[in-house]
Amino acid sequence: MSIDLNAIAAKATERGVFASVTLHGNDLECAALEAAAPATYSLHARGDQVTVRLRTADRWLSESIETDLLHFGDAIEDLVAEELVELGGDGQVPKIRHFRNDAREYVFENEIPQADDHSALLFLLAYEAAFHQLGDMGGGDEDE
Repeated sequence: MSIDLNAIAAKATERGVFASVTLHGNDLECAALEAAAPATYSLHARGDQVTVRLRTADRWLSESIETDLLHFGDAIEDLVAEELVELGGDGQVPKIRHFRNDAREYVFENEIPQADDHSALLFLLAYEAAFHQLGDMGGGDEDE
């Protein structure tokens, strides 16, 4: 089963939580709306496999996310799962990998189990909702 990235892009745009939503072949790219540095949420489809990601080239932005995760003691999988449930999903989140890719971007990603249009959209929105609350993804700490 393949997913319809055009349909997902339209629904993601309707939500109004991304600065922009663009489609590049098998990649749906959604710019973070309020992050302190450029960051992109994305879906990458290849056959039946769909990967959801958050990417940024900004080391400080990535570290601000990591710091919040360490400080509050929450697993990112749990935060994404909570958001999935809020969106009507089942809350099952595979391990989220965090690494630096060959393009020197800091990446958080996981495969979406049994991806279809609905589950791919829910994971994209859950990533945005969970990460928006971490570090400087929501525009930074206004108290500083």
